[in-house]
Amino acid sequence: MSATTDAPDALSVSEVNRRARQTLERDLGELWVEGELSGVSRPSSGHLYFTLKDDQAQLRCALFRTRARFVAAPMRDGDRVRVRGRLSIFEPRGDYQLIAEAVQAAGVGELLAAFEALKARLAAEGVFANARPLPCPPRHLLVLTSPTGAAIRDVLAVLAARWPLAQITLIPVPVQGCEAAPAMIAALGLLNRQAALDPTRDAILITRGGGSLEDLWAFNDEHLARAIFHSRLPVMSAVGHEVDVTLADFAADARAPTPSAAAEQLVPDQRELARRLDALSTRLARAAERHLEREGQRLDHLRARLRHPGEVLSGRREALTRLQGRLARSLAGCLAAERRHQQQLAARLSAHAPARRLTEAGERLSRAQARLHAAMPRQLAGHRQQLVAAARELQAVSPLAVLGRGYAILEDERGQVVRRAADTAPSQALTARLGEGRLVLEVTRQLPE
Repeated sequence: MSATTDAPDALSVSEVNRRARQTLERDLGELWVEGELSGVSRPSSGHLYFTLKDDQAQLRCALFRTRARFVAAPMRDGDRVRVRGRLSIFEPRGDYQLIAEAVQAAGVGELLAAFEALKARLAAEGVFANARPLPCPPRHLLVLTSPTGAAIRDVLAVLAARWPLAQITLIPVPVQGCEAAPAMIAALGLLNRQAALDPTRDAILITRGGGSLEDLWAFNDEHLARAIFHSRLPVMSAVGHEVDVTLADFAADARAPTPSAAAEQLVPDQRELARRLDALSTRLARAAERHLEREGQRLDHLRARLRHPGEVLSGRREALTRLQGRLARSLAGCLAAERRHQQQLAARLSAHAPARRLTEAGERLSRAQARLHAAMPRQLAGHRQQLVAAARELQAVSPLAVLGRGYAILEDERGQVVRRAADTAPSQALTARLGEGRLVLEVTRQLPE
């Protein structure tokens, strides 16, 4: 077997370039490159081609038309710039190049440092803590942007396509330069004051198109971020493109990467709602149809079980006749049993005649009365003798008998018996209890024993 047969399958040139491009884009991703511009070319397509170089190497770059229109730098040969983009390969020619997304003057690094420092300070103060939900759709959307910029056209176009019922009010403000931040702060204050009078105004959108870091710097103003944070109305910020981030974005309640994306987030899509409504209508119709089918089957089943009223009444009449017969037989049996029981009671009553029993009871009562009349005098005499003896014994031990012999009992004001002269005091009133009556006495002095 020849050596060519054992060799592995060879890759095509296009497959090699494709794999190399995929590896570059996957492994390196987006990055910043700083260097000197060289060979800047502006063909009629609107794309921008140039080379970044330093003293040891160079890198070919391409900035496509959709991004090139947002580049504020002059892009002249010899300028030192910073380019953000991703490495790729142009597969037809195998050219290794940087697909640029943004170009900034090299001095932008100082602005970025200032941006990061201010961002950290505001975050520590809680200025970026807003997260109120925005109404969807808002009843009255207030848009702060330039009246002539592409942002308002994109927003209005998306809103008209997705939700034509949206009420929009444009608040024209400058979105670039030293006057932009104060104008937006004043507009926010005015809109919040007006919202107290018009509660339908329920959301604010601050937006503008893309640009360089210097162009967007007004949206990094510290006072604007604080005004957004203190706004009573919820605020959405959509400044620049996806890669552009400002302090206004962090301070707002919600952020969108682009003006168009902001409009998409703020309102639902009427076409999607219509599709959902159609789907729900179809589901409802099918559910109603299935329900009617089930109820129809249930009705057929009940109709099959339903009997004619005459047949039902006939059956009820027969059952009633049977019950009446059972009732008559039961009553006859009960009456016969009660009649037998009455006869038995009458026989027992005649065997125990009340008149005879009353005669016997009268005789017993007469004898008991005679015994009672004979016993009562004897009982009374005995009790009278016992009473006289007890009276004599009581008289013998009674204090009153002692008082009758000339003695007296002295009592103080509290009714206590005085037993010793020492228990009295001069001028003290005492009561003397005699055999008959009482005397009130006064102590004049105590005599020694």
